[in-house]
Amino acid sequence: MSQDIDRIAEVIISSKRVVALTGAGISTESGIPDFRGPQGLWKRVDPKIGTIEFFREHPDEFWRFQLDRLKEMMKAQPNRAHYALAELEKMGKLSAIITQNVDSLHFKAGSKNVIEIHGNLRTAKCVECGKVISIEEALKIIEEGVFPPKCRTCGGLLKTGSVLFNEPIPEEALTRAYMESEMCDLMMAIGTSLQVYPAAYLPVIAKRKGAKFVIINMEPTPLDEIADIVVHGKAGDALIAIVEKVKEKLRVKSS
Repeated sequence: MSQDIDRIAEVIISSKRVVALTGAGISTESGIPDFRGPQGLWKRVDPKIGTIEFFREHPDEFWRFQLDRLKEMMKAQPNRAHYALAELEKMGKLSAIITQNVDSLHFKAGSKNVIEIHGNLRTAKCVECGKVISIEEALKIIEEGVFPPKCRTCGGLLKTGSVLFNEPIPEEALTRAYMESEMCDLMMAIGTSLQVYPAAYLPVIAKRKGAKFVIINMEPTPLDEIADIVVHGKAGDALIAIVEKVKEKLRVKSS
């Protein structure tokens, strides 16, 4: 693995625009379970509960499920992988993070240019009038005895700000993600199974535009065969080592 870490550090230093694509595997060290791993969420819960159709038909059951996830995410703190990416950004070596995660941990770690293609759990939105409120306000409505929570303005159902299965990705986020994928000369996919589209298509776009492609993930992915470097291991271990190696090489070059 040390040889791969050295190679990744070299590619980061030589690249002009580096983009990270992150998935649930980057947040497991923060106590948030991933979705498709051996102990993943969808091994314990029927994935249909994460569909827009299920929300419409069973909003009360959907919100009970989301309340359990919210408890996990609201107490979760960024881990060393999140902080490592934030440090790369501060060093001018990371242009953007495209994340499939809804936990906001990249923001909490200090990253600035984060594109949340699956939305987030910081907000809730009325499905009728479109009003967006904070998740804290939605929880307050529940505490007042309204369950599932409803919009104070029009009485419509509130839905968490995360994108559900069979629900379109916000156009602005998707446009930005495609733009970053086309413009980057290095894409690092970190902690993602690369099985959910359109996120899994972004590295393909980057490769077609001539970018290098690095994968850091515990398990093999369908795109391992097109990657330039693959590291199978914990995101935290790999990213901390990469950041230290980048610093080391930059000190040598500047001396």
